[in-house]
Amino acid sequence: MSDGVEVSVVLPAYNEADTIEETVRVTLETLDSFLPAGAYEVIVAEDGCADRTPEIAARLAREDDRVRHVHSDERLGRGGALEYAFERARGETLVYFDTDLATDMRHLEELVESIRTDGYDVATGSRWLPENRADRPAKRGIPSFGYNTLVRTVLRSDLRDHQCGFKAFDRTALESLLPAVGDEHWFWDTEVLVKAQRRGYRVKEFPVDWTPKGDSKVDIVRDVFGMGSQILRTFWELSVSPRITRRVSLGAGTALVVVALLLMTQYLDPQAVLTRMAGADPGIVLASALVYAVSWPLRGARYRDILSSMGYREHWGFLTGAVFISQTGNLVFPARAGDAVRAYVVKARRSIPYPTGFASLAVERVFDLLTITLLAGVVMVALAATGSADQLLVALTDGAVGGDTATSGRTAIAVAAGVGVAAITAVTAIVASARTDRNFVRRTVGALSDDSYADYVAGVVERFVGDVQTVAADASAFGRVGGASLLIWSLDVVTAIVVFAAFGVDVTLAVVAVGFFAVSVGNLAKVLPLTPGGVGLYEGAFTLIMAALTPVGVATALSIAIVDHAVKNVVTIAGGVASMAWLNVSLTKAVEESQSAGDVEVEADD
Repeated sequence: MSDGVEVSVVLPAYNEADTIEETVRVTLETLDSFLPAGAYEVIVAEDGCADRTPEIAARLAREDDRVRHVHSDERLGRGGALEYAFERARGETLVYFDTDLATDMRHLEELVESIRTDGYDVATGSRWLPENRADRPAKRGIPSFGYNTLVRTVLRSDLRDHQCGFKAFDRTALESLLPAVGDEHWFWDTEVLVKAQRRGYRVKEFPVDWTPKGDSKVDIVRDVFGMGSQILRTFWELSVSPRITRRVSLGAGTALVVVALLLMTQYLDPQAVLTRMAGADPGIVLASALVYAVSWPLRGARYRDILSSMGYREHWGFLTGAVFISQTGNLVFPARAGDAVRAYVVKARRSIPYPTGFASLAVERVFDLLTITLLAGVVMVALAATGSADQLLVALTDGAVGGDTATSGRTAIAVAAGVGVAAITAVTAIVASARTDRNFVRRTVGALSDDSYADYVAGVVERFVGDVQTVAADASAFGRVGGASLLIWSLDVVTAIVVFAAFGVDVTLAVVAVGFFAVSVGNLAKVLPLTPGGVGLYEGAFTLIMAALTPVGVATALSIAIVDHAVKNVVTIAGGVASMAWLNVSLTKAVEESQSAGDVEVEADD
């Protein structure tokens, strides 16, 4: 870009005091063998080092004008450090390779010239082409082969090696790709290569001789959590998200419900279910809707208390509308997309920052999960004490309740148990960490990994824990939020109990107790977006539990579950439509904007 520099070679360095000087010497010598004087520069991208690497890099830059030192006080991660250095590079051909020189440097000329003279947009060395030679021990080769196979299969890449630290880029091509690259750590290489192929850029993969240097170990946070989650994220972004329109979402949701109902007809007499539903007292069903509607102002008041503890005071009426809109979004759109809608609504209408909107929602979810788990747990203990739990175990294992309802019920109970245990474990850990100055998050993540990605993961967890502790530290706010949560979910159960009465079921103390357990398990099962609006899981869990533990028959229990869930969904949608009209919010636009809001939050955190 200036001073005649055509090629910029970046050496990403983290604590390389013992080797960086030799690496720079070999790099300069190799470049000098095929490039004219003044046509290249070597940039030592020193990434928050804790040793003498910064001093050595600064000295090398002073002694040789072909060498530059780019310093970062904090660790940026592999991808972040490369982007930071490339932005400051002067060449049109941008190159990087690992400073351990594991790749034979005789391949550097082919790497550079692939971009500089052959017209490729991206070039990468490969250790997995048939003709290459790589001294790869099993502890490196097996994970590498598995990872690359997974990327090729899931992300439909044509390349065989995505993580070889020996790559070059045309500046224009890379600058157009970087805004679409979400990872700043070890997945950066893979994401750049995959998205370059998807956009039609010319990508060259050529074999290199490669000899491993140093030791290698599986890093749980980086390799399992980091790389695995990033593959799934990229798959969703490239292959799933573009196909999810509102029409597709509604169509798929409707189709799933229809299929589930058709499957149920193999084990239940649909006419019997419809007859029982038609026989329900409409006045009492309406009364159940009114009971459920009472819980919504409580949701708004609870959200007001959560935001107040974070420094934002808003009227409960407006916040009730925001909650209505977000819950309506969860019914209409997949993957609980409505959760993010609330952050958009409070930002657009009350200028509450996106990070606060997302944080407050996370706190609300913790209280929801803990309250529902508490309700289910208390009843479960009572059932165990009376011996009724044995009846449920039999129903889960012997097929007393058959077909699709039983399958959904078993899935729902398994999901509910997992969610409940996770909620209790998370809250226990958060409370324990709040009572000490010791940083358990950093210690736990650090014990699993010493990679830079661990800092990122720890930061995300720390922010979440801090948000919950902000509310928990205020005894008054904690009491109000906890009390409101208990009332909200108790009313949710009472709604179902009223529906029982609409079907003529004798509402005894036993039916009420089992109803609390059935509704709570159904609500826990809906936490994971396995079906649109939780349809199927909720009804399955409810039916299985009620049929196993009460004299209510399967057909009646399923009819009650369907009506109960329908009542709650109708009230939610009615409130959502009214709130959208009142606050002048388009749900479709809110979902689109909230997706962008997630990116804003990430950028703000960075």
